[in-house]
Amino acid sequence: MRSTLFILLLIAVGVAVQKGIIEIPRHWAPWAPLYVDDPITPITQLKIKRLSGDREACLAALDTVPDGELSYTPLADYAPTASCPLTNVVRMQSSSVRFNQSFVATCPLALAWVMYERHELQPAAQEIMGSPVRQVDHVGSFACRNIYHRENARRSEHATAEALDVIGFRFENGQRITLINNWDEEGSVGEFLRAARDGACGTFGNVLGPDYNAAHADHFHMGMRGFRLCR
Repeated sequence: MRSTLFILLLIAVGVAVQKGIIEIPRHWAPWAPLYVDDPITPITQLKIKRLSGDREACLAALDTVPDGELSYTPLADYAPTASCPLTNVVRMQSSSVRFNQSFVATCPLALAWVMYERHELQPAAQEIMGSPVRQVDHVGSFACRNIYHRENARRSEHATAEALDVIGFRFENGQRITLINNWDEEGSVGEFLRAARDGACGTFGNVLGPDYNAAHADHFHMGMRGFRLCR
């Protein structure tokens, strides 16, 4: 009986939306295009993941960043190695931050990063550190390998350029912090690093750091698989 009532309720809501009786904000509507400056909701990850198979829609979402605030290059599908073909990828050069080096990422990973940076990373930096992030240091996104380099393990997200490993942050005021040196610090530095990790959980499928295991002691692994897995 309850399931029948729930189905009828969903139908009624669907009809009301279709007729314009109820208006759902774009950032709450799964069918609506994604804009990078829309508020992050529980629907955001679903919308980002859906773009993995829609290159044009994903690029259109990236292009909602105001002019001059993002530099990236769409790439044709290619195979750096025979066993690790890459599809729907871009090369990220810069955004509101510089990177220590450009990197190849799936378009959804690039989109997840840009939204995280604008909605979570920079606000946390300004609030906690009193200075915006100037540069993000990372150790790459693509590596044709299995997880933990184990011969019989499944493929890593890095094999499809669906993850970025971040090792530290440099701020406009000249301060630099790294996970390997500063994760256990108290005060504003430790607070910022935890805010940086927690804030990523709204756009990335999984965020793994020093509290996860020893293999992540020096970096945040920010990947697209899963849903709000944060450790």
